[in-house]
Order: sequence, then structure tokens, then C-alpha cells
Amino acid sequence: MLSRRQFSIATGAAALAGFQFARAQSEAPLVLGQSAPFTGPAAQLGIQFYEGAKLFLDQYNAQAGRRVVIKFLDDGYEPDRCAENTKKLIDEDVFALFGYIGTPTSLAALPQAVNAKVPFIAPFTGAMSLREPFQRNVFHLRASYNDETAVIVRQLTNLGLKKIAVFYQNDAYGKAGLDGVTLALSQLDLKPVALATVERNSVTVSAAVKTIVAAQPDAVVQVSAYKSCAAFIREARKAGYGGTFFNVSFVGTQALADELGKEGAGVVVTQVVPSPYNAANGITREFNDAVRKGNSATKANFSSVEGFLAARVLVEGLRRSTGKPSREGLIAGLESIERQQFAGFDVSFSPKNHVASKFVELSMITADGKIRT
Repeated sequence: MLSRRQFSIATGAAALAGFQFARAQSEAPLVLGQSAPFTGPAAQLGIQFYEGAKLFLDQYNAQAGRRVVIKFLDDGYEPDRCAENTKKLIDEDVFALFGYIGTPTSLAALPQAVNAKVPFIAPFTGAMSLREPFQRNVFHLRASYNDETAVIVRQLTNLGLKKIAVFYQNDAYGKAGLDGVTLALSQLDLKPVALATVERNSVTVSAAVKTIVAAQPDAVVQVSAYKSCAAFIREARKAGYGGTFFNVSFVGTQALADELGKEGAGVVVTQVVPSPYNAANGITREFNDAVRKGNSATKANFSSVEGFLAARVLVEGLRRSTGKPSREGLIAGLESIERQQFAGFDVSFSPKNHVASKFVELSMITADGKIRT
């Protein structure tokens, strides 16, 4: 795994067979700008996504004529820092913005990307506020939080568990997840039995635990980052809560499992990409093959696989563009990807639809820290 100290401009690279993008090696690389947390309580999300994207690009660049590289800046999962980073990247004329991590940070960047007409590709968020209204330069790889929370609510209610509480981050991300849960419950004439919040980049959860445990819910849906969710689970269990915990994918499943250790047993997380731990999945085989060929230390987890897929889809958009690489060409290339599989993961864009996937499945953390789907 990449250490924080090793971060500098990441040149990733390379075309897999069939992804030839013939340009002279002497040409300047196409630079993707990424603002993400590489330090702080959400750091593993940024690190893992970046490592997965770089793993693919390293292969691509080994065979491509013109390299595609990532210039990343650390925003610590803070919107103001992300906005500053985005201005800097746009001022430096990056080819596209790529792999932003989080709802509040992505929302801080979105107006700048739209105004500058810079492609904004594969933000690591499922918030509807980034999808509506439609923006021609914005492309989403993952399903929405509404999709994820609908699956959670359906699973719980099918089991007869209807007393559902929501623990959520007190910002645009948490509100997006809460809205999804509330919408899904309202369709069943239900509503949350308790609500409690935590501040972004904080693990101060005692008040939230007290509020939610007092309501004796059957399950708690968590919409926050891995450190605060882990802190909530530990304190709630110490307070005697014996119900189930459900998380949306942004939590960072491997990071949450690592934080909780044995206490993670039974925690459920929705996923928006296929399991990287199941060798039957094409993406698992392709990812692991890339690790072997590149002699890479990159670990397969849901966040790194999402980064890998995001880079693969972006390069396919480049491959489909014609003439000299341009932002408009990338947009048109991505819009032409319709019902195509990427190592078994279905992607479909069009000029009127920039959300590639609605794939959601459930996973569970086991006592030994593994993830089962």
C-alpha cells in the first residue's frame, strides 16, 4: 500500500490490450486532477481509490503512446480545501477532474468544474445533489445513495425489522443518506424511530449513541466515514445495544473492518462494485492480474477496485474520442459507452444519462475482518 509520504504527482499509466491510444511518447501527458483526503479520518478512502486508479493507468501507460497521469492534492475531506485545490487544478489546465472523494467536497468543486466546462469524472459519492440537475460534463460511475438505502430498507423490512434509526454525518453527505432512508421508509408508511448526528472528521459520538440506544431500534443505518461509524458501533455495544448496523458504501468497508477488528462481526455494508474478494468476479481476476504484472503492493478492496474501474472507463472514453484529445472529445467518447461490460461490471452512458450503474449488493464483515458478499 502506498504510504502518505510517497505521494507526489502520480503518473499512472497504461493501455491494456485493445486500449491503444496512439500518441507520440514525447507529447505531454494528459493530466487528471484529483482532490481527495490523503490525511485525516477519511484518508484511506482517498489512498485506496487513488491506488486502484494508478494500478490501471500504470498498465495503460506502459503500452500507450500518450500517457495519462494523476495529479492529486490532499483536501483532508474538508470542502474549503477541496475548493482551493480545484481552483488550482483548473488554473493549471488539467484535462479533467477525476476521483473526488465525498459529497461535501465534490459539491464544493462542482460549480467550478461546471463553469470551466472541465469533465468531472467518477466522484466517490452517491448524492443526488451531484446528479440533479443534469450537467453535461459530470459522469458518475457508482449507484446513488437512494439506490443503496432502498436496498438496506428492503432487506430490513423483509426480515420484519421496521424500527430503524439513522446515525448520520452532519453535512451534505449525511443528509443525502438520511434522505434516501427516509424516502425508502416513507414508501412503506414508516419513518426513522431516531436520528442522531456526528460532525465531519469527528469521532465524538456519545450523545448520538445515547439518543439512538434510548429508542431501542431494530437496526441502525449509518451514513458517515469509517472512524466515526466504528466509534459509534463500539460505544453503542458498550451501552448494551444488540441490534444490527448497516452502512452505505462510502464508509470504506476495509477501513471500517480494520478499525473494528473482531467488533466488526455482523456489520453490513452496501457495495456499488462487485466484490474484489470473489475470484469468480471478472474484475477481481483483472485487478489481481494487474497487481502481479506490475509487481504492485496495491491491495484489492472495494475502494481500490472502484478507482481501477473509474480509470478503465475514463480511458475507454478517450479511446472512443477522435482526433487530438480534447475535453469535448472525452465527453462524447464517454457518452457513446452504452451497455458495455468492464470485467463483468455493466456500464451504460448516453447523451441524456451520465450515471453508469445502479449496481448495489450487500456485504457483511466477519469476525476475522474479512468481507463476505
